[in-house]
Amino acid sequence: MLLKNIILVGLGGMIGSVGRYLVSYFIRHESFPYATFAINVVGSLVIGMVMGVAGRQENFQNWRLFLATGICGGFTTFSAFAWENFQLMNQERYGAFALYTGGTLVLGFAAAALGHTITK
Repeated sequence: MLLKNIILVGLGGMIGSVGRYLVSYFIRHESFPYATFAINVVGSLVIGMVMGVAGRQENFQNWRLFLATGICGGFTTFSAFAWENFQLMNQERYGAFALYTGGTLVLGFAAAALGHTITK
């Protein structure tokens, strides 16, 4: 069972990563990161649709792993971030939502800046 799940996620991740590369290749940007913006929005839409179907159908686990964890995960991790924030808001866990969203943005930016600084 674990090996099957790994294969489903791995194949989906490969497809998602190649899709991200192709979108970034064909959508060039000079003054605004249009490709990443489009990838994040489309990935969020797709994960919402997949999780909506998964919530209604018991036998959708393999497809959820392939589509949401695999393809969406390879395409953009922002889709998981968006879905998890939606879940927190839906559960009325506003403090956790604010901490997760704010912490991810602030610490993610700080970590990227630190990583860049360390390697200069």
